[in-house]
This record gives sequence, C-alpha cells and structure tokens, in this order.
Amino acid sequence: MRRVLTALAAFSIAASVLPVVAEAQSQRQRQGRGQQQQASGDDAAPARAPRIAPLRRRVNAGPCPYVKVLYDAARYVELEGGRAAVANVGYTGEIEGVSSDCEYRESDPIRVDMNVLFNLGRGAQAAGDQRTYRYWIAVTERNTAILSKEYFDLPVNFQGQRTASVTEERTIVIPRAEATTSGSNFEILVGFDVTPEMAEFNRSGSRFRVNAGATPAAPAPATAPNP
Repeated sequence: MRRVLTALAAFSIAASVLPVVAEAQSQRQRQGRGQQQQASGDDAAPARAPRIAPLRRRVNAGPCPYVKVLYDAARYVELEGGRAAVANVGYTGEIEGVSSDCEYRESDPIRVDMNVLFNLGRGAQAAGDQRTYRYWIAVTERNTAILSKEYFDLPVNFQGQRTASVTEERTIVIPRAEATTSGSNFEILVGFDVTPEMAEFNRSGSRFRVNAGATPAAPAPATAPNP
C-alpha cells in the first residue's frame, strides 16, 4: 500500500512539474527561433558604418602675427658700375608675395608657416645660368625691437632662360612669455640681403623688371612699297 501511495505521489508531482518544464522548453524554443530569425535578418541587412563625429578644429588663442615684405629690401638689382642702365643690369630679384598661417593654443609658442614667392631674372651682365641669392626673415616686437633674424640661401638655375620663379616654404616659431601674449604683438618681415646702395635704389622708387637686360627682338626689315 505504501508503494502505491508513493507511486501516486510521484506521479502527481511529475504531473504538476511537466507542464512547467514543457512551458519552459517551449519558451526557450520560441526565443531560439526569434534569435535565429533576428540573426538571419541581421545577416541579410547591410552592415552599418559606425557613426563617428568629425573632429572639431580648435581655434587659435588669438590672431596671427603680421607678415609683410620690407619695402627697402623687396627687390634685388645688380648694376655694373652703379649706373642705372639696362645694359648694366646683372642679376635681379623681386619678392612677389607672401602667404602665411599660424597656430598656437594655451601656452604653446606661435608656429607660423610661410610661402614666399620670388621672381628672379638675369640681365646683360649676368655671368651664367646659376646664382645663389640670399634673403632673411626677421621677427620683431611690433613697431619696436628686432627679436630674431635668420638668413637663407636661395640657389637658382635659370636653365638658359631669362627669368625664373621660386617658392620657398619656411616655418617660424615664436616663443610667448605668457599664455595671454597674442600674435598681434609680433611682426614678421621678409627681405633680400641687399647692399646699402641697393636699399637706396629701392627706397628711391627706381626699379627694373626682373627680365631687364633681355635682348630686344630685332625690328622687321622695311619693305619697299609696291609700284
């Protein structure tokens, strides 16, 4: 009799547990099918590229230094015997223009990137196709003292031509005493390394074109009028 009662009790427990187990299995199967369908859908859909916010460029702590060409040294003209005549012109040069940009933040020094365009020429007194010019870049405390001045060589090969154009790329670094020191406190000047006579020639406003001294084209011969 005890065995019968024990069997009946076990049967009743199993009967009450089986629906729960069956329901749990059914739920797991539904979840599995749902996950498979979702995975299948994900495989079918094209992969999305991750959305990355573009980097924002931080602005400078202040304005850039002023950059300009010194008028007295903007041109280079060699004159044989010091006489201003086309036949006496040797090598010539002119700083055509300067473009620049700068970068500095917080207490960083000011970094100035510059492009300097030179137009160069050789006249009747030029000795050959090659010439090394010299120019300088100076940093000044605006309207006051020169803080630094650096010289650069500019080798040029005219390759049989009367004129040549060269662009020089330079980077100037200006230290700042404090984080509040603005770039507008500084000025950058560019010029040829000229003699006092050349500077006076430029200051007077006299000038020759960079192709001065080129042999002019011969005039066409005159023809007799038709009778």
